[in-house]
Amino acid sequence: MELQPEYNEYRISVPQEFENVFTHFYFAENTSEISVTKTLLPTYQTILLFCFGESATMSTREKTIISVDKCMVFGPVRQSFDYTLPAGCSILVANFKDDAFFRFFGKISIMQSVKHPDELLKENCFTDLWHQLTALHATTEQVNHILEFCRPYLQDRDITSQLLSSFENDLLNPVKVIAEQTHQTERNIQRKQKEQFGYSLKELNRYNRFLKAIKIIEEETEKQNQVKWFVIIDECGYYDQSQLIHDFKHFINISPAQYLKFQQEICNPKTK
Repeated sequence: MELQPEYNEYRISVPQEFENVFTHFYFAENTSEISVTKTLLPTYQTILLFCFGESATMSTREKTIISVDKCMVFGPVRQSFDYTLPAGCSILVANFKDDAFFRFFGKISIMQSVKHPDELLKENCFTDLWHQLTALHATTEQVNHILEFCRPYLQDRDITSQLLSSFENDLLNPVKVIAEQTHQTERNIQRKQKEQFGYSLKELNRYNRFLKAIKIIEEETEKQNQVKWFVIIDECGYYDQSQLIHDFKHFINISPAQYLKFQQEICNPKTK
């Protein structure tokens, strides 16, 4: 008889129609007899989480603990945090992309902590949606139901957001370029970025610089090469080693050396 895994998790891609709305959906369930704790790394996405069965909990690095009974909106996620699924708990997570949450509800969830959806909306439509989802047994059915639920609320993306989302030239200042293209002031572009995406371009550039450093570490670890910190500092645009360390502490609360050690252990475990 085939043994079923006690903790099951996977990503669910979205139809092409919704590719500029959601990056993906994420499902996880704990069928074991003990609680399972995982870490969510920063994503700079606004997240809608539905919880089924026992209540899940989330814990920040400041030791603030939030219990999720039915559903919750939080983000953009700027720092890593732990979440715990007790026995008999499952979660379904919708990850909003770029300005998508703003296009649904007219305001972005700008916050450092989590909020219940009822604090964001006059009507508790997410709670109503949760009740509808509990009547569906297949995860794919639940995802499709969420997509259909969202369809009538979604507003068209304006030209400024389109340009901000698709800007890829690292050598140019996107605020200045887009301001000239759309005949707006740079200050107005900065305001729209913060209002519609929930974070500034300065914050996003810092995050992307950190992701580039992570990618280099992972690639060198997979090849079993020695990681050269000063090469990472140079390629990622850090001023010095202290700035690199500060970013790692800010985003995932560990040092670059600690992350490297962890990466080496999970990619190249020693056999006894």
